[in-house]
Amino acid sequence: MRDNEILSRISALVDEEHELRGRLSAGEVTSDEENARVKELEVALDQCWDLLRQRRARRHAGEDPDNAAPRPVSEVEDYRQ
Repeated sequence: MRDNEILSRISALVDEEHELRGRLSAGEVTSDEENARVKELEVALDQCWDLLRQRRARRHAGEDPDNAAPRPVSEVEDYRQ
């Protein structure tokens, strides 16, 4: 996945999160449904940002960014901020 594709995916995930919050406000989904989906979206966003950082780091180091690969959720979610 190229940088622009990752950024498009990030944008789509953020748009879905905003739409979901609007649906919650409109009473179209329950709080539990919204919370569960938001957690899924956050995990997907973390993976996308991690992949983008990997690609940028590889490029900066003179390596091929296309060799970057998505890391498992368990690895990405255990990073310290």
